[in-house]
Amino acid sequence: MHVIATAGHVDHGKSTLVRALTGMEPDRWAEERRRGMTIDLGFAWTTLRSGERIAFVDVPGHERFVTNMLAGVGPCPAVMIVVAADEGWQAQSAEHLAALDALGVRHGLAVITRADLADPEPALRQAHGHLEKTSLAGIDSVVVSGRTRQGFAELEAALARLAAALPETDTEGAVRLWIDRVFTVTGAGTVVTGTLTRGTLRVGDELDAGGHQVRVRGLQTLGEKAEQVSATARVAINLRGVDRDDLSRGMALVTPGAWIPTQVIDVRLDSGMDQRGDAVLHIGSAAVPVRLRLLGADTARLTLGRSLPLRTGDRGLLRDPGRREIVAGLRVLDIRPVELRRRGAAAARAAALDEVDLPDSATLLRWHGLLTGNELTAMGCPPSGSPVAGDWYADPGHWSSLGHRLADQVSRRPPLDPGITVGAAAQLLGLPDRRLAEALVAPPLVVKAGRILVAGRSLPPAIARAVAELAAGLAEHPFDAPTAERLEELGLTGKSLAAALRSGAVTSIGKNVILLPDALDKAADTLARLPSPFTVSDARVALATTRRVALPLLECLDARGITRRTDNDRRVCRPRD
Repeated sequence: MHVIATAGHVDHGKSTLVRALTGMEPDRWAEERRRGMTIDLGFAWTTLRSGERIAFVDVPGHERFVTNMLAGVGPCPAVMIVVAADEGWQAQSAEHLAALDALGVRHGLAVITRADLADPEPALRQAHGHLEKTSLAGIDSVVVSGRTRQGFAELEAALARLAAALPETDTEGAVRLWIDRVFTVTGAGTVVTGTLTRGTLRVGDELDAGGHQVRVRGLQTLGEKAEQVSATARVAINLRGVDRDDLSRGMALVTPGAWIPTQVIDVRLDSGMDQRGDAVLHIGSAAVPVRLRLLGADTARLTLGRSLPLRTGDRGLLRDPGRREIVAGLRVLDIRPVELRRRGAAAARAAALDEVDLPDSATLLRWHGLLTGNELTAMGCPPSGSPVAGDWYADPGHWSSLGHRLADQVSRRPPLDPGITVGAAAQLLGLPDRRLAEALVAPPLVVKAGRILVAGRSLPPAIARAVAELAAGLAEHPFDAPTAERLEELGLTGKSLAAALRSGAVTSIGKNVILLPDALDKAADTLARLPSPFTVSDARVALATTRRVALPLLECLDARGITRRTDNDRRVCRPRD
């Protein structure tokens, strides 16, 4: 299916054309049919002889209903611009075209109607003249009469060519459907409609609707029930879990967790501005009041009146609420911009935004330093390369700076307190995940017992002498751990012992059970030569030690997977590579 919006001046025959093409009445309200003027959005569809299914979103042409018009064309990938031969290019023709150009719509068809009432060539020349200055330059054109059906064969052929030229849609991506209508159906409940431009909807799907968790109870597309609908498509969705009054036009149904609602965005404007203040942002089917702050010649920060699920690259436009005119088209650059607190921050931000046309994941990381892969994807720029830890990605320059800061902090610790905990390092560097602090550890830093310290850092002379004396005593009997009294004689207590442990000069396998760092490996080699299974007593004898040492040593080996209990008192050694 392909979805095409109409555009053009009031009473130029948009609805008449849609009616003649589809055999359906696009005007939904009795007042519209009575006045012969479209007020709100209308919907109709047909199947061309080529087999292409086309859904039309018919929009009002009167200047008072531009907001409704923008809600209809905002999510549509293509447009049919209608100009009457007997009236030619008019004010709303120009305003609608300006809106389409601001939104970056590049696929369309110009249709000159009422060819039975006047020579269509002047209107055709006018239309092409105006189109040539916009994103719709070079689109196809046809001349028709809705009353006599003159040119309808050519119109169908042109629509088929337009449909074939539309880019492929992402049917696997996260869903975002801008709601353009909300109503209730007796016995079914709340129903919303919209143009599905990405992803696939399925009955039973759970979605987010403005903070409400909802479930898809039923789907319809072009009047037919469906179990699933893929973009691009007009779709009606019966929702469970939300009341009609909780939803409205301009809200979006999105895949939970795949979008980041935002109220502050940085944007690039398609024309220079010299003002700041209030405006209305039109994006998708939404019309949201915003506060505008200019950053540079063509960049600005918008503070939205309510949160919207946006991504980098989204197109929208600003309108002046007083003068009712389009101020500028825009493209979203960043949906989570940093705060501008210091003097000169706005100018620096403008310079950063000017460095790129459209950000990619590397750009976002340069701006933010650290982001998860999920965040990057939700912001519109899936990550490339490899994460630095878990799902975290980092800007190389920022990551290097963090590493230098960590090394500096650790190296400046006093001798008896040579390291910091991983948690303290994460807090010190402002890291959101302690895994990042661990990943920053690089020579000469190491992690030991949950602390980050400098490898091989010299101990104070008194502690170094005590460790050397301890090592000499353990040289012939490596498992004859000194008693608490002996450790006190050596001066290895309190902060001194803690420093020795953090440096890796000794290791602790239990309370007041201190051995050399290679003791566990030596014990594993010795026990591997015992007949299996062996008892604690067998291990004690083989290791030439006491039960005070043998029990915690075996528990350490159990924890490492080197030994394994077979019953309360027996163990076997696991095969070693």
